[in-house]
This record gives sequence, C-alpha cells and structure tokens, in this order.
Amino acid sequence: MKEQLKSVHNQHVKNWKKLATKKFRRQSQRYLLDGWHLVAEALQNGAKVVQLIGTPDELAQHSDIVSRVEEVYEVTPEIIKHITETVSPQGICAVAEIPATYGMPSQLTGAWLMLDSVQDPGNVGTMVRTADAAGFAGVVVNEKTADLFSPKVVRSMQGSQFHLHLYNGDLKKWLAAFQRMGAPVYGTELNPAAQNCRKVKTPATFALIMGNEGNGMDRDLLALTDHNLYIPMRGRAESLNVAVSAGILMFQLNQSLQQDD
Repeated sequence: MKEQLKSVHNQHVKNWKKLATKKFRRQSQRYLLDGWHLVAEALQNGAKVVQLIGTPDELAQHSDIVSRVEEVYEVTPEIIKHITETVSPQGICAVAEIPATYGMPSQLTGAWLMLDSVQDPGNVGTMVRTADAAGFAGVVVNEKTADLFSPKVVRSMQGSQFHLHLYNGDLKKWLAAFQRMGAPVYGTELNPAAQNCRKVKTPATFALIMGNEGNGMDRDLLALTDHNLYIPMRGRAESLNVAVSAGILMFQLNQSLQQDD
C-alpha cells in the first residue's frame, strides 16, 4: 500500500514528529529510523519495520526495500525535514517497533556493558556501537541514562541496536544476577584499590559499568562491584571522555575474543 502525503498537518506526519519524544515512543512502542543505512540494517536483521516514508525519487531508487514494507508513504522533502532532526536528510525514513527491553535473559553469557546515568545521547550511542564492535553481548541502561531510542542515540548507534541485546533495568539487580553466577562486575573509579585494566584477566562472562559524565558511578552501585578499574595514561590529561574510556576498557577486557578471531 502506497499513500501520498503533502501536508505537515496530516495525522501520520504529526505522529512521526511526536516520535522525537520519549513519551510518545513509549506509548506507541515505535521509533524513527532516518536514512537508508538504518532502514536497510533494520530489515536485514529482522527488525519489524511498520512504515516506510520517502520522497518519490528515493523510493523509486530502492524498489527492493520498498517491496518489503507493507505501509509506504510518498512524501515531500518538507515533510522529511519536518519529522527528522537531520541537517541534510537523505529523503527516507522508517517507523520501527521498539523491541522488548525490560526484564532479563534467563541466562547471562558473554560480555555486557551497563550504563549508569550517562546522559549525553551521543555518548550512549557511541558506547552501544563500540560494544557491538568489541564483541559484547548486550548493553543495559538505567532510567537516568539517555533513552536508547531517541533520535540522537539512534543516529549515533548507526544500526548497532540490531546486532546486540539492549535492556532497560535496575543495575543493582543486574549486578546481583551476574554475581550469583560467579561472573565479575567491574566498576570504573580511580582510587588506591583500583586495578590497572591491562592486568585484569576476564572470564568469558562479565560486566563493565560506566558512570555519569560528570559524577561517575553511583556510590552505592560502586560499592557492590567486584573490582574497580583504571586506564593507565602516559600523557598529562587528567581524564577521558566516558565513551572513549568505555571503548578502551571494552576492547581491553574482551581481548581474548579478539585474539581468537
């Protein structure tokens, strides 16, 4: 089914615009994908794409993708610009269903990243993307962390949300679940008891927690971790961006997997 829309006042257009808000995303359990790369990644990885939105030229160039979506809307460039936050939109968007992100797997295996109150969407998306690249199994965020399906996080993840497990949850409960099965949970704080991340030998299953950009990890959560890690630095910089730190730690801790590859 293909429908032509030319007004930003159309109800469909209004709903797509509202997907920029966390409230409407949670109500509808849908979010917006902006650009061919994300749309193709979604379809390739079995995500549920419920609506495809594009300009006539863009839809005509990708008939193979268009044929895979039941609801297709041919819209003006003005509508595309209205519903996206991209400076130069590609002329194609899609509405996808948000997968179930609450609860916990019956069995926890592999490397997991937990985000405690990380508020910058770019940092969150970058860490999810890096976790994907480093071979992590999943990412867990608490309620104070930027929403995983906000437009800025989605742009920054670049499709990695389709490659690993994403969860919202109480990090203390997740931490306890790892420890019940004997899997270590690593915190990140520079203190006298902290360990050099390069000297830590990790088992196949473990978790790493990264904290807020300015305040670090929650003190109560930090007290429950098995070990706290630091990154040795040769230069004179006092600290690193949280996403950069997470990237270094994830590749270092999961190095056995990369060596096997």
